Amino acid sequence: MNAAPAPLTAAQGTWLVAERDIMGRLRSKSFLISTLITLLIAVGGIVVMGIISSTGGGTPVAATADAAALLPDTEALEVTQVADRAEGEQLVRDGDVDALVMAATDSPTGVEIVALTEPPSDVVALLSVAPEVTLLEDPGVPYGLRYVLGMIFGIAFMGTALSFAMPISTAVVEEKQTRVIEILISTIPARVLLAGKVLGNLVLAMGQILLIIAAATIALAVTGQSDILRDVGAPMAWFAVFFLFGFPLLSAMFAAAGAMVSRQEDISPTVMPIMYLVMIPYFLAVFLGGNPIVMTIMSYVPFSAPVAMPIRLYFDEALWWEPIISLVIMAATAVAIVLLGARIYENSLLRMGGRVKLAEALKA
Repeated sequence: MNAAPAPLTAAQGTWLVAERDIMGRLRSKSFLISTLITLLIAVGGIVVMGIISSTGGGTPVAATADAAALLPDTEALEVTQVADRAEGEQLVRDGDVDALVMAATDSPTGVEIVALTEPPSDVVALLSVAPEVTLLEDPGVPYGLRYVLGMIFGIAFMGTALSFAMPISTAVVEEKQTRVIEILISTIPARVLLAGKVLGNLVLAMGQILLIIAAATIALAVTGQSDILRDVGAPMAWFAVFFLFGFPLLSAMFAAAGAMVSRQEDISPTVMPIMYLVMIPYFLAVFLGGNPIVMTIMSYVPFSAPVAMPIRLYFDEALWWEPIISLVIMAATAVAIVLLGARIYENSLLRMGGRVKLAEALKA
């Protein structure tokens, strides 16, 4: 007589469910196509930036030999040496250069600029004599840069969370409608099933984030934009770490919301409050990114820390211990939310019919 197979441990059951979800998504053409499109957009944007920066060049100017020696050695100017004033003026009239630079003893800068119809402001700025300036305080960070970083991290967090956490709720409802959930629950405890779903989608989400970071790194290196990589490398790494802590929190909430309904058409009103928690950090980072108080508070709120803290770290506005404290708060909140979500998930999973109320779902 054959011995009965040993029951699955919690770890084995969790990985079994995670592997099922991972392989199911990897076999989906829509998932693979969307990932490929995301990679192409990221790499394509970097390549376009590299082409624009490499083809921009400097301002074309003509200069006689004595004037060329007085010009600053900079890539902002493309100097064409001419024999005399007449040759230089002809190049200006033909549109081959923006200006002619001549040596002039009566000029404070030692040069004279000859242009066609209006002074070339960039050339004038390079050759102007500016007074020495001492700043008593560091200049403020341009709002445009904060706006761009807020959009990048906000869209990355919102898009990845909705792409991998939101489908958990729809998958739970589908399993309830098809009665597959009853078979799963008879084999694997509900908490183990929830843990497997969170783990599987976390692996997929982190895999996609790391894939995009790797592709962006290679594209920046190939296009000669390594300086950008040095600037944003650390904030991107911090974003990945914060997302690693924040995703289980969101996943448990979406799974619990899915367990509370039995029809796909009832999902939207149930998950809408959670979607607000995902979208609000994006809008706050974009429109209030210049407010230090708002950004500091967002750095410690678990739902917004993955967006706000990397931005503050980029501008050296956060002390070394702040991201650590924020991660501790996020981890503690994630544990509490996952346990609460698991309770709702477990108590609502086998309830069919109308939408389960939150108070009922929390009862044993």
